[in-house]
Amino acid sequence: MFDTLPDNWKAFLEWPWEKIAPYYDDLAARDLSAGAVESWLLDWTKLADLVVETRWRLYINTTLDTTDEAAQKAVNDYLTGIFNPAQSAEQVLKQKLLVSGLEPEGFELPLKRMRTEAAIFREENLELETREHKLISGYERTVGTQTTIWDGEEKTLRQLEPIFIGLDRDQREKMWRAASGRILEDREKIDEIWMKLMPLRKQIADNAGFDDYRAYRWQYWRRFDYTPEDCLTFHAAIEEVVVPAITELNERHRQQLGVETLRPWDLGVDLQHPQDLRVDPYARPPLRPFQTAEELEQIASAIFHRVDPELGGYFDTLRREGLLDLPNRKGKGPGAYCQTLDALGRPFVFLNAVGLQDDVRVILHEGGHAIHAFECAHLPYHQQRTESAMPMEVAEVASMAMELISTPYWSKAEGGFYSEEDTARARVEHLHTILRFLPYMAVVDAFQHWAYTHHKAASDPSNCDAKWGELWDRFMPGVDYSGLEDVKVSGWHNKPHIFSVPFYYVDYGLAQVGALQVWRNALTDQSHAVKQYRAALRLGGMVNIPTFYETAGVKFAFDAATLREVVGLAMDTIEGLEG
Repeated sequence: MFDTLPDNWKAFLEWPWEKIAPYYDDLAARDLSAGAVESWLLDWTKLADLVVETRWRLYINTTLDTTDEAAQKAVNDYLTGIFNPAQSAEQVLKQKLLVSGLEPEGFELPLKRMRTEAAIFREENLELETREHKLISGYERTVGTQTTIWDGEEKTLRQLEPIFIGLDRDQREKMWRAASGRILEDREKIDEIWMKLMPLRKQIADNAGFDDYRAYRWQYWRRFDYTPEDCLTFHAAIEEVVVPAITELNERHRQQLGVETLRPWDLGVDLQHPQDLRVDPYARPPLRPFQTAEELEQIASAIFHRVDPELGGYFDTLRREGLLDLPNRKGKGPGAYCQTLDALGRPFVFLNAVGLQDDVRVILHEGGHAIHAFECAHLPYHQQRTESAMPMEVAEVASMAMELISTPYWSKAEGGFYSEEDTARARVEHLHTILRFLPYMAVVDAFQHWAYTHHKAASDPSNCDAKWGELWDRFMPGVDYSGLEDVKVSGWHNKPHIFSVPFYYVDYGLAQVGALQVWRNALTDQSHAVKQYRAALRLGGMVNIPTFYETAGVKFAFDAATLREVVGLAMDTIEGLEG
């Protein structure tokens, strides 16, 4: 029967639920035994791969053009007509496997995840989640269509960045105020979306029997290996170790610029990443690592091949099969992502590249995610290799470690983007980005811990503004926002993760500590570090987070001592490269 399923998502999209349901019914009706469970799981995998890939294909279309109303309708119709009924049918199959008592090989953690998913699943939440998705799409459409006029031309806010870097201080201030002013124009609209999201999320948690949305989301993300309290420990370690390092870097930057106080336009103009340092203290021309998306692809391919020829081959497959969409354009969704297309067995990579050094980092980051998908493709079952099967604390090591272990090949002499001098400069900027990210991550994560455990207070956007400002002052030292308080306190509006994927942000911080340790190992033995990295990636969703980290040759940690080691290494490297 399962041989009659379509072999691609477009054909599957033509099927109504009435044609799909019999396949789920067949799986639900079969007798399960030790001898039959393998073929049953393979058939389930074929069906689940199609259901999930079709959902993501339709979502991708909405991000390629956020103004495409037909694309938005298509994804909403699919969620209501196919995906939600499929999730109910999936629940029946999960219960069937759990009740059977069977434990297929390599399925210990997938079964644990299934037990958790079964425990929190509620039929009545499917409709709420569809409404939530529509609100999220509204937020992304609002942010994705923000433009301003600069020198008589309409620019996306992302397109301002390469211009900003080459401006003098007065012009940088003018541009920063133009960008922040444009964002503030949507403040009321985004507040309205938030006020609609909060009761939905509270109801989802209530329906599933949780005291608050944080507790629900912890189980949703299947965080078996650490607790919310561990996150608070991590925040405190960042405050103890990283905040003083950033204070030192900011003071050095202030002195190099020769200004009385650092203002936000002395850092950058990207308010989705306000912690990043984009202003060169020596007034050097901005790094221009590439001119076109094609050039970005070509050089990124060369770098991946230098890290490992097989990994380079993976990236070339994406280029050959049209699975990259890299340049920024008006109406394109914000940010960057890599999404695995389960039935195709390939990842899709999405960027908003405009020719900056940050685009180099992001293509290597998302390329690391893509490599992870390829490395997991050998696993037979959907529940072992799909993105939902792997903790983000694992997935983000794949991406962040690739940023760091690729640095020996960034120079043109090694096939990369830069002269030797510019390679040193790019690496300094990259390490700044890593260190500056950790306190910003703590702001975003601590904000969400507060918001979803203080639901009534956080449902009022003015309280959210106050909490964000308080956390900003705690973790983000050395930049003067006097007279710009509205921009500072509404900064939570600019972080898509808060709206789109709640509690998906600390993962980056924890994984960054893991990735820094992979880099530390690579400085001693690059070949062995890459070998350990690949061995860890191939485990997919079959092992817990500490085991994955151990396989990669690193430690899963929240403590100040581990942070002190890797932050010290980064600071020493910055000093050496600048020396």
